[in-house]
Amino acid sequence: MRQRRMRGFSLLEMMAVLGIAMIAAAISFMTLQPTLKGSRVTNAYNITLSALRQARDISVAQRQDYYVTFSNAVVPNTITITQGGTGTVVRSYTIPTDVAYTIVTGIPTAAGTTPDGFGLGNLAIDFDVGVAGGNNNVIYFYPDGSSKDALGYTNNGVIYIARANDLYSSHAITVWGATGRIRGWRLYNNAGTPYWRQM
Repeated sequence: MRQRRMRGFSLLEMMAVLGIAMIAAAISFMTLQPTLKGSRVTNAYNITLSALRQARDISVAQRQDYYVTFSNAVVPNTITITQGGTGTVVRSYTIPTDVAYTIVTGIPTAAGTTPDGFGLGNLAIDFDVGVAGGNNNVIYFYPDGSSKDALGYTNNGVIYIARANDLYSSHAITVWGATGRIRGWRLYNNAGTPYWRQM
């Protein structure tokens, strides 16, 4: 009888295959990191935009005042939608922990270069544009669809969303007081000059 030869991988061959697989996994992980970071910023932007639209829609549909409160004092930053008449919190959201309502140094701050020309780009949450004495981090929606500040003055506002020290991760959302219109913005790079473009 002929003897059958043993077939299989040697230990050296197995280690070489495992080494190549680990290098490929590390390269894939490093390549995906910017994409994952960008998706978390987009997620925070979408949560914020959705909360504002939801509060406005509920206010119009139910013919009641609702207000949205943004908090960037602790991580994760939060959004709360509250029914104005009863003070009942109807929704609460958090954004990803590596994203915040923040201003990143380098965003356009000159007159007319901020989203919709609102504010000076110096406050991360500024729902008191052009009106003194209100509360910057709260926006009220009324049954006619308009948005106002804490004192009841028709007001425009803007909120900035970004990753810390990542200029071109910056997004913004503006609210027109008279109509309650909500618009989204993203910061782009034009030959080294940052500018806002509506999304």
